[in-house]
Amino acid sequence: MSLTLDLPDADATTALGQAIAPHLAPGEAVLLYGPLGMGKSTLARGLIRALAGPHEDVPSPTFTLVQVYETDPPVAHFDLYRLTRPDEAFEIGLDEALDTGCALIEWPERLGDDPARALGPDRLSIVLEESGEGRHATVSGAGTWADKINAVVESLNV
Repeated sequence: MSLTLDLPDADATTALGQAIAPHLAPGEAVLLYGPLGMGKSTLARGLIRALAGPHEDVPSPTFTLVQVYETDPPVAHFDLYRLTRPDEAFEIGLDEALDTGCALIEWPERLGDDPARALGPDRLSIVLEESGEGRHATVSGAGTWADKINAVVESLNV
C-alpha cells in the first residue's frame, strides 16, 4: 500500500513521525528518503520524542552515523549519507539494531539497489519531496507495515 500526504510545515512533518512511533515493533525499519533539507531529521525527531519524551535530545547522527535510544522498542537512528559501501551499515550495527529493536534510517539508498534484502520484509518507506505548498510524503509499507499505514493516517486526522 502507498499513499501521499501533504506536509505544509515542520509541525506536520513532526506529527507524521509521532503518528508512526506507537506502531513500531522490534525488527522493523523506517526508511527516510529525500534530498537535504526535506525534513528527514524533523520526522525522526518527532518519532523518537514520541517514544522517549518531548524533551529528549535528538541530535542528527550525521557525524556519529548512529544514535541509539533506549525506548520501547529501542530505536537506532542511522544516517548513512557518508557510507561508501552497503556493507558499512552492518559494520556500524544495523543488523544488531534490527535484532533488538527498530532502525530509523536516513539515506537508505546507501544500502544498495535492494534495501529490502538488507533489512528484511518489515519496513516503512517515506519519500519526502517538495510540493507547491511545502512538501509531501509518499508513504509505503511492506511486511507488517502494509496494514499499519491506515492506522498511522487515521491518527493524523488527514
